[in-house]
Amino acid sequence: MKKHIIKLFTLLITVSFLSACNGGEGKGTEEASPEAQEEHSAEEEGGHEEGEEGGGMGEVHLSSLKFNSLEIKVDTLPTRPISDIVEATGQLEVPPQYEATVTAFIGANITSIEVIEGDQVSKGKVLAYLSHPNLTRLQTDYMTAYSRLQNLEQEFNRQQRLYEQEVGSGKLFQQAQADYRVVQAEVQGFESQLRQLNLNVAGIREGNIVENVPVVSPIKGSIEDVSVQVGQYVDPQTELFEVINAEHVHADLMVFAKDVYKVKEGQKVLLQMESVPGQTYTAEIYSIGKKFEQNPRAVHVHAEIQEDSENLVPGMYINGRIVTGTGTEVTALPKEAIIEEEDKSYIFIAEEHEEDGETEWSFKPVEVVTGEENEGWVEIKLLQPLPEGAKVAWNNAYYLIAEMKKSQTSHGH
Repeated sequence: MKKHIIKLFTLLITVSFLSACNGGEGKGTEEASPEAQEEHSAEEEGGHEEGEEGGGMGEVHLSSLKFNSLEIKVDTLPTRPISDIVEATGQLEVPPQYEATVTAFIGANITSIEVIEGDQVSKGKVLAYLSHPNLTRLQTDYMTAYSRLQNLEQEFNRQQRLYEQEVGSGKLFQQAQADYRVVQAEVQGFESQLRQLNLNVAGIREGNIVENVPVVSPIKGSIEDVSVQVGQYVDPQTELFEVINAEHVHADLMVFAKDVYKVKEGQKVLLQMESVPGQTYTAEIYSIGKKFEQNPRAVHVHAEIQEDSENLVPGMYINGRIVTGTGTEVTALPKEAIIEEEDKSYIFIAEEHEEDGETEWSFKPVEVVTGEENEGWVEIKLLQPLPEGAKVAWNNAYYLIAEMKKSQTSHGH
């Protein structure tokens, strides 16, 4: 009996061991099966393709109504001549004859100031009034000298008649002539000073003494600086005001030595200023310096601005692009047709579709490389050729990329 039990126990252990082995071998065989491996590989590849497609930039769809409301322009990729350009920097200046520093001709006190910074003034406009005892003394000294001159003129004329009639002394005539000429020069000197002070000489001769002397603008322009205060004493040649006529503002550009040979009078310059964002001014070169500045080694190039320069202020820093040649035909698009995204440039291929009887537009981004820029047009270099007859968006690239991101975000949620 004991032997039968031992044999039965041994048989059960053997059956259990074989069942375990067969299960292990079956699992290994299933994993190693070529059909299973191929199916598993296909599933993995399919998953990667789906991930790559979903991770791209995709495209954006617009209804015909929205397309028209945005005034999106669609056409084939054009060619355009992009000119050779010389880059230059500088600032706005005015010629010396249109900029004036108003000074005091004589030491005096400021009794009133008639203008403030920014005021437009005409030539001869009173800017301030000065007052000082010396100014009153100058006028009275002139009246005294002028009165003496009248008497000496009469004596000179009398002695001249007597001398010519040979009844007078030649010595007396010469003395009268000398005295007359000395005082005449003195009177002319006083009159010159009074005119510099913008005083009415004829009125002073009649006894009209002026207490407040006007300071006037020597040119038409605007007040750029007021350097004095009421009550302040100013010495002769003290700077009181600065007047600039901005109507004659021009571009003073610095062109490096390596580019000077390309620059000629009459060439067009495209100007941009940080203080006037989004606007490009056109100028024409009228003068090229003949002397090199040493640091940096460059020459001054002056260009006259063609547009209204009312809002331009001398001293503004500018960037200039001098058009030095006619250039060659290149593929180009308006600047607003290109979008920068993660250090890459994109344009949009446009396709028109019929969806349920209604027109729909789709826009898909295409990476490009940008080149030269001129007058709002940018050279486009394709990384892959576009389909024959393909149309692209000429504007609103910023809006299209924003709509695309918005769509991707909503799908992600």
